Amino acid sequence: MAGPGTRAESELEEIVRVVAAHPGLLAKADIGLVGDVLGDTDWTSGPGDDGAVVATSTGSVVACGEALWPPFVAHDPWGAGFAAVLANVNDVVAMGALPLGIVDTVVASEATARAALEGMRHACRLYRLPIVGGHLTRHDGDPSISAFALGEVGTPLSMTRIEPGQGLVVAAATDGAMRTDFPFFPAFERRGERCADDVRVLPALARSGACVAAKDISMAGLVGSLAMLLEWGTFGVEVDLDVLPAPPGVATATWLTCFPSFGFLLAVPTGREEEVLTAFRDRELAAAVVGRIDDTGRIGLRRGDAAATAYDLTRRAVTRLPRSGR
Repeated sequence: MAGPGTRAESELEEIVRVVAAHPGLLAKADIGLVGDVLGDTDWTSGPGDDGAVVATSTGSVVACGEALWPPFVAHDPWGAGFAAVLANVNDVVAMGALPLGIVDTVVASEATARAALEGMRHACRLYRLPIVGGHLTRHDGDPSISAFALGEVGTPLSMTRIEPGQGLVVAAATDGAMRTDFPFFPAFERRGERCADDVRVLPALARSGACVAAKDISMAGLVGSLAMLLEWGTFGVEVDLDVLPAPPGVATATWLTCFPSFGFLLAVPTGREEEVLTAFRDRELAAAVVGRIDDTGRIGLRRGDAAATAYDLTRRAVTRLPRSGR
């Protein structure tokens, strides 16, 4: 009969297998094309993935954009419209910026465009954010939706500020249920208008210095998003799955490979962890220190006494963006 240790090891092996084969993680390698064509990045001002800091005459802003997967747009245009806003809001606040506005582009039939715009409108109401402009082309072929955001930032949260020894905090909204047709956990359905102040916790932590870097958990899943956060310096961490914030009733492998509407990874200086946890818990958001950043380049997962490597950055980059800024 298999003992508890053997069961934990088998479960962890299956989780690692699912994570390694996750399409959302594997697709991030395509971002390397940006570096091939546009050249070097300093990992803060771009060009690169998600948002980048742009200096202005009076300060700095974060600019970002998101294109939605066309089959998702065709299947659920309202959901895709909502997700277009959500993804941009998460990208902006993950860099420590206050979101200012959304611009969208829609190429679709009238019915699909209307549903997508209604989804965007609902999301902007929840996040207290205006849609300030965009472009609409009526088209009866395959639909396309993109959205772009701007945010105001002081000291940005940047992966270039990560150092070994910092705590890794995972914060997530675990209210609600997983969608059955798409790997998406829509906690906003339960949190409603609380969403606006939920996301504004991150800019507040950036201003206080309690957090130095962050990444939203996106379609790459938790491990993939974590690898993207750590790849600039080839850092590593062992994630304790026993303390990882997660919704009840959702399998660990499913949670690690989904896109949660509110899920963030934060690099926190030693001694500031409780401050960060309190900021989220005060809003009834789940948060925990799940590990400590090191210089191994390996992302490990631990459950009980069982441990396994889920991603090795010393062997394979995630985005393949150039590292000349390091």
